[in-house]
Amino acid sequence: MSTGAPTTTSTERPVVKRSLRWRVVDIVVAAVLAVAVGVVFKLWDVAYEPIGAGLGLVLPGSQALVGGVWLLAGPLVAIVVRKPGAALFGEIVAASVEAMLGTQWGWGTLVSGLVQGIGAEIVLALFLYRVWKLPVVMLAGAATGLALGLNDAFRYYAGATAAFQVTYVICAIISGVVISGLGSWLLVRALARTGVLSSFAAGREHGRRPRASAA
Repeated sequence: MSTGAPTTTSTERPVVKRSLRWRVVDIVVAAVLAVAVGVVFKLWDVAYEPIGAGLGLVLPGSQALVGGVWLLAGPLVAIVVRKPGAALFGEIVAASVEAMLGTQWGWGTLVSGLVQGIGAEIVLALFLYRVWKLPVVMLAGAATGLALGLNDAFRYYAGATAAFQVTYVICAIISGVVISGLGSWLLVRALARTGVLSSFAAGREHGRRPRASAA
């Protein structure tokens, strides 16, 4: 005989609503990460000159293979915050810090940050900011690399040969996939294991997993 009380099955799970609105903690952590990467950008400005020159001597245009370091901020912040505009926010803030610290490209770095951030945002938006698997992050990295390659080819190497520009863009995409995409993924995993990202889905996904207790 039924008692009239509502019943639930063991397989039923509560529906968790996912908000794309930014929280205060999102803004704070995104800013901290972006500023830190902006300092890395500045340091890389110095290191890039001899490394890029060496690569350029081997194959003109291949210096873009190490340009992915300047693409880390967008995917890194996006993986952690997982909200619309996170990649763009990360790139713009990091580029601003780089410019304020002084760089050979001046405030033109903001233009680079803008187009690179948009590149990542386009890919992440295609997946509705819901898929954060490694292939998607690497695809976002590829998009930032494409943005870097095209931006630099038109702004800084407009007078270069077509072969140089094609090589530069292809190398920038490769760098975006490896350094920006895979690199940011590995950085988030490392950060998550320290516990500092416990307030984020990325922290729960990549954090330390409890060991099975001995029988």
